Amino acid sequence: MSPFVAEFVGTAVLLLLGNGAVANVVLNDTKGHNSGWIVISTAWALAVFVGVVIAGPSSGAHLNPAVTLGLAVTGKFGWSQVLPYVGAQLAGAFVGNTLVWVLYKDHFDRTPDPLAKLAVFATGPAIRNHVSNLCSEILGTLVLVLTIFYIVGGEITPTHTPIGLGSVGALPVALLVWVVGLGLGGTTGYAINPARDLGPRIAHALLPIKGKGSSEWSYAWIPVVGPFIGAVLAAVLYGWLG
Repeated sequence: MSPFVAEFVGTAVLLLLGNGAVANVVLNDTKGHNSGWIVISTAWALAVFVGVVIAGPSSGAHLNPAVTLGLAVTGKFGWSQVLPYVGAQLAGAFVGNTLVWVLYKDHFDRTPDPLAKLAVFATGPAIRNHVSNLCSEILGTLVLVLTIFYIVGGEITPTHTPIGLGSVGALPVALLVWVVGLGLGGTTGYAINPARDLGPRIAHALLPIKGKGSSEWSYAWIPVVGPFIGAVLAAVLYGWLG
């Protein structure tokens, strides 16, 4: 696969599995209805594992514009590749979540709550406070991206064999996303990834979802801007820590 295709496919699978779990929990008459936050956060961690294994050998498996930006700021990734990667990630997120809707369409039709339907696509705050919501996304992404920098730079001594974001690095990244979700995700649903929220939110706005309600565009900037700020702060902190 080319890097663009790898980022597209990896992100699509990430959203298919991650928000597929959300659909299983929040939509009516599913096998996993009301199974809770542990199911969702665990599924997202495992979805990251699968996405990283798929895309890692070809693109480094960013799967997240915030990760791409952070790596570019630290000089670990070329700036000329940032926009192509971000475009692939957004497109993959859109397609992945569209497949979730296709798969769970009968359950969407049986779910009257428009907020539950939106939750399958996009994140939202438990308590709407834009300042604290933004800070939550910044902090969650800072922890994510800062830790990824150290995973990217890891190596097995004394052979100095690198441990990157390929299949070897997939498990630590999955565990990282899991603990971010469990520890920091209760306030906003931890987008920590602009493509993960924006691509599916666009899909929600465009798809003919029965009784879907608003796509909540007044909130949509927070899971986009927050992760980008967090990624830049992680890059600065990584440079300072050395």
